[in-house]
Amino acid sequence: MSDPSSPLVAVRDLKKYFPVKQGLFGRTFKKAVDGISFDVPEGRTLALVGESGSGKSTVGLMILDLLAPTAGQVLYGGKNVTGRRGAEWLSLRREMQVVFQDPYSSLNGRMSVREILAEGMNVHRVGSGPEERAKLAGELLERVGLPASALERYPHEFSGGQRQRIAIARALSVRPRFIVCDEPTSALDVSVQSQILNLLRRLQREERLTYLFITHNLGVVEYLADEVCVMEGGRIVERGPVDQIFDHPAEAYTRRLLSAIPTLDPERRKIRTGAEE
Repeated sequence: MSDPSSPLVAVRDLKKYFPVKQGLFGRTFKKAVDGISFDVPEGRTLALVGESGSGKSTVGLMILDLLAPTAGQVLYGGKNVTGRRGAEWLSLRREMQVVFQDPYSSLNGRMSVREILAEGMNVHRVGSGPEERAKLAGELLERVGLPASALERYPHEFSGGQRQRIAIARALSVRPRFIVCDEPTSALDVSVQSQILNLLRRLQREERLTYLFITHNLGVVEYLADEVCVMEGGRIVERGPVDQIFDHPAEAYTRRLLSAIPTLDPERRKIRTGAEE
């Protein structure tokens, strides 16, 4: 276990530069992420917000060790994420999971729901065998609001919101502590978005999960996040608690993001606990 006084995830001066060809022989670098730092305390949600191309999804990939940083560090439980090997790398993969934007492409259409949910359990040896894993998979479906009888169905048989529930169940199947949610509601209808946000919040409370919530939409941040980092051009231009960012945005860029929200009713900022999905 990590030191409870330390953040579960700490990003320190993180940079990612991509080479860009310039002319016949020359090249320059695109600074996708240019020296950012932040902490994500255990059991809390940090939202990383910015327009397309701001670098926020690149940050998520580096935190998950799916993309090597040019410089800087990602610390998980006080230890560097980059460079882990063997059992240490496998342990990290179990503790850090991801829910991607598009539930239509993130699930393997050739696998049944049972196979999708059992895949990670097999790798990380969750459950004693196929029977117990099938039982756990059924329980996971029920926890995300789907019937256990759906285990033998395939992704194309579900709606977008249902597929995203399956993707969340898959992330939960290996009992992680930290989940990167990369635009998990942007491909869904507005009414379904609120259901998925309610589900994520309930699961966080029950499992003491820690989230990095990546989005371009400040309108969904207000429901889920504790703190916000606003990214522009690979840098963090503003950060603070949700209420502070919404009530007193300091940057013109943040104000522009806020102005893009169709409605902003201060009385309906937080999800009512009595209305959880």
